[in-house]
Amino acid sequence: RSGASKMSILGLKKKQPKTFKVKVITMDAEMEFSCEVKWKGKDLFDLVCRTVGLRETWFFGLRYTVKDTYAWLKTEKRVLDQEVPKDSPITFHFLAKFFPEKVEEELVQEITQHLFFLQVKKQILDEEIFCSPEASVLLASYAVQAKYGDYEPNFHKPGFLAQDELLPKRVLMQYQMTADMWEEKITAWYAEHRGIARDEAEMDYLKIAQDLDMYGVSYFAITQNKRDTDLLLGVDAQGLHIYSPNSKLNPNKSFPWSGIRNISYSEKEFTIKPLDKKKDVFKFYSSQLRVNKLILQLCIGNHDLFMRRRKVDSIEVQQMKSQAKEEKARKKVERQILAREKQMREEAERAKEEMERRLFQLQDEARLANEALLRSEETADLLAEKAQIAEEEAKLLAHKAAEAEQERQRIEATALKTKEEKRLMEQKMREAEQLAVKLVEQSERRSKEADHLKQDLTEAKDAERRAKQKLLEITKTTYPLIAAYSTPPPPPEGGELALGSGSMRIDFKDSDMKRLSMEIERERLEYVEKSKHLQDQLKELKSEIESLKLEEQQQQQAGVYSLRNEARGEWRKIHLMERIIKDFSKSPACTTYLHKKSKNL
Repeated sequence: RSGASKMSILGLKKKQPKTFKVKVITMDAEMEFSCEVKWKGKDLFDLVCRTVGLRETWFFGLRYTVKDTYAWLKTEKRVLDQEVPKDSPITFHFLAKFFPEKVEEELVQEITQHLFFLQVKKQILDEEIFCSPEASVLLASYAVQAKYGDYEPNFHKPGFLAQDELLPKRVLMQYQMTADMWEEKITAWYAEHRGIARDEAEMDYLKIAQDLDMYGVSYFAITQNKRDTDLLLGVDAQGLHIYSPNSKLNPNKSFPWSGIRNISYSEKEFTIKPLDKKKDVFKFYSSQLRVNKLILQLCIGNHDLFMRRRKVDSIEVQQMKSQAKEEKARKKVERQILAREKQMREEAERAKEEMERRLFQLQDEARLANEALLRSEETADLLAEKAQIAEEEAKLLAHKAAEAEQERQRIEATALKTKEEKRLMEQKMREAEQLAVKLVEQSERRSKEADHLKQDLTEAKDAERRAKQKLLEITKTTYPLIAAYSTPPPPPEGGELALGSGSMRIDFKDSDMKRLSMEIERERLEYVEKSKHLQDQLKELKSEIESLKLEEQQQQQAGVYSLRNEARGEWRKIHLMERIIKDFSKSPACTTYLHKKSKNL
């Protein structure tokens, strides 16, 4: 039976776990550890600090949530013996528990600065620390410098901060500004931080944040013992502060650490005894025992750090500061080298870009030159073809010029000939006009002669009639005498009668006289008709000559080529005159007139 009990006890011991899992959340990472059951809070805290690489451990602690409040893991007690959550893994937050008075002097390690920067930034964004809009924009510009480095307009295009939370919601709601407008304001400050390294930008951020009224203050709700008035207790690196519930910026009363002699509490009552015994003791009450313990922890820790700052640094701190100084100097040299290398690289990149630009430019110039060469070759071919065509056209033009010269000479000759023909034609026309005038005159004279002939014929008839009458009278008076003496001889043949000593011949053939008279009258009428016809033709010729003169004036303005038409017109005039003269010369009247004219001549 005893053996069985021993076996069961051993089995229970084997079933109990020897380790438990822990999840630690820092400001920029999450870590899981497997811890032994017997570990104290210090063991876990040291493991986290070693993992993070933190040596300034006195500022930090492991915080966990208990019901409606939070607590800090105690280092001297076992982890599982404290009121930690029973979840697996147990979650802790690695946060700054105490804040320095002057960040630039007290925060030595870069990791310490970085963790403080992340925690303070989150408290400002979560509005746990009040910050004015102007200071919020300035802090946001340093946060952007720490995250993105130097501002590069070609790289940091508008909208590159769209996914970053940089300003508290209270500030965003306070002004009617869009996200682009806020980004523009932040970028304007961000562009002025060129050359600032990440750790420097974070330190500049903390130096601005440490001057905020709510920086590093832990607030607790308390009541006064006499009036039971609700108040706020603030604990920070400077001391204790009493606030009104609605104001966390300006304390109503402050108790600096240098003026506090003792702090004690009994259950829910806290007592602050000033160093000056003349001042009254301040008492207040807290609602929960757990909160009282937390207040006491913070007071003790901040007071210890306050006293520690007033003493000479320990060897460890001196070593850290020396190492940090060397590290900063080394990083400064490295940054200078990097800046120089960056500058050289930028210059090399600019030179490369310039060379590439020049190369592209030369390539473009070569391409353009090649295209120009091709165009020039095409142009040369085209010009050669045009030159050949021009040469052929020149030959053709030369041939045409020669022909034109020949034509011009021919036209000049024709013009001269035409002028001569025109002169001859005008001369012939004048002769024709003179001849026509003469013909008209002759026609009129012939008409007058015909009238004279008619008159002479009439007078001859009258004379004949009178002669016959006289002859009859003489015959009647003398016939008896003649009959008595002798028989008269027969009259001579031909119808002539001789009287007295002279002889007078009388033609007794009346039919011949009538026929001659009729023929003369007929010829006179024909001559008059022909003369009238000739006058009409002469008038027509004059009107045509006038129209041809007008055409000649117009053709002289038109150029040399009108000479042909003029010549043709002149020849037409000449042919017309010749035809008129020919027609007139063939007429019977003209023939009779010329025959008689020739007889007279």
